[in-house]
Amino acid sequence: MSLFVMADLHLSTTTNKQMDVFGYRWTDYMNKIKKNWSLIVTDNDTVIVPGDISWGISYEEALEDFKFIENLPGKKLLGKGNHDYWWGTMSKNRSFLAENNIKTIDFLHNNAYKVEDYIVCGTRGWFVDEKLQSNDLGTDYKKIVSREASRLKMSLEEAIHLRENDEEILVFFHFPPVYNTFICDEIVDVLLQYDIKRCFFGHIHGAYNVPKHTEYKGIKFTIISSDYNNFVPLIINKQ
Repeated sequence: MSLFVMADLHLSTTTNKQMDVFGYRWTDYMNKIKKNWSLIVTDNDTVIVPGDISWGISYEEALEDFKFIENLPGKKLLGKGNHDYWWGTMSKNRSFLAENNIKTIDFLHNNAYKVEDYIVCGTRGWFVDEKLQSNDLGTDYKKIVSREASRLKMSLEEAIHLRENDEEILVFFHFPPVYNTFICDEIVDVLLQYDIKRCFFGHIHGAYNVPKHTEYKGIKFTIISSDYNNFVPLIINKQ
């Protein structure tokens, strides 16, 4: 029984979204996901998928993508990404699963789960690109980041509540809190407050030469975008 992670599935069963613009590895990527996932993940394992699950903009459009995930081995915990326009409230998300008899998927959002010898939690985060943080684009960067920091605290408080035997708390983001020269101090401060040592993030595509791990203030940040790992779920090992 193992824990795996792979962000950014970007499934497009019904929307026919072309992903090749994000890098050459995206050619025939859905078949790569199915093949590689099925080779290493068993029904007793859990896979964290931190965002950008489906290009569908509604539950109806995303349904076939959820069926694709349902048919893969293991239990799946899905986080929210910037392209998950289908995402509703937790109650609506879970009702959608129940209505379609989807039983191996749940959601990682303002909560935490005990998985094997770990506690897993996390939140979406926000853009690292300065041009996408601007109020000129109709977004309030400080407000969004403050909200994400609050959601992270909620998730970590639930993690502390679930902790029984000093299990390691792992944090999963869609956006990286630390990447190149970008540092989201609001998120990092929360991680330091809860003494988190390992985090995982996606969102970054086509950057196949960036370091797999980055350390900042004693925290290790690991990139787990699907194309970065050539669509192979990454197993999480003990420190």
